[in-house]
Amino acid sequence: MPESEPMQSLYPFLYAGRADVDGVLAEVARSTASKAAEIVALRDECLRRYGPRLVACAEAMAERLGRGGRLFACGNGGSATDAQDLASLFLHPPGGARPLPAFCLTGDIAVVTALSNDIGFEVVFARQLAAFATPDDIAVGLSTSGNSDNLVRAFAEASRRGLLTVGLAGYEGGRMAELDTIDHLFVVPSSSVHRIQEAQTTLYHVLWELTRSLLPSAAPASTRVASEPA
Repeated sequence: MPESEPMQSLYPFLYAGRADVDGVLAEVARSTASKAAEIVALRDECLRRYGPRLVACAEAMAERLGRGGRLFACGNGGSATDAQDLASLFLHPPGGARPLPAFCLTGDIAVVTALSNDIGFEVVFARQLAAFATPDDIAVGLSTSGNSDNLVRAFAEASRRGLLTVGLAGYEGGRMAELDTIDHLFVVPSSSVHRIQEAQTTLYHVLWELTRSLLPSAAPASTRVASEPA
């Protein structure tokens, strides 16, 4: 087989003649519109399923943050990026809104690699919560499958220490749906990792908006001010 043939089978549009360009562009447009329609419908379904529960979760989060609690977020892979985005949203919100103490447990690469190397990757979040967290705090775990062992361990540790626990999963919730250590669980009903993560982004932005609206604009005198968990 000529060397170019495997590449052509993977990326046929790169080898198409000019006569096929309009067809390729039409297919891209169709696919884009289809995916946009999918995520709009999925977001509507999540709102239908979880509207009141999102409000209840935000009320619980506002109560913890209002008494000086902090938010700890965690996830793996793309969900780690979403966890970092969530923490940044609370800590450095747009529009000059009140910053709230939030941390992503994937951020300290020395700690993550030390725990992974010396003990195991399944403890990288639980050990950090054991060191930093107090009963006033919040633990948020994000997963598309809901099966991440390090998130299961993190929720167990957070629940044992009295934290408010919030989970975001996809598919049918995986192992996270079977846990009694998650106070508020939001499962995006989709088998597409892309649509799950897009919908989860919407869910945690809604949680941030609701939580922010339930807090006073100025931080109470008792709120801890710190750049790092203490």
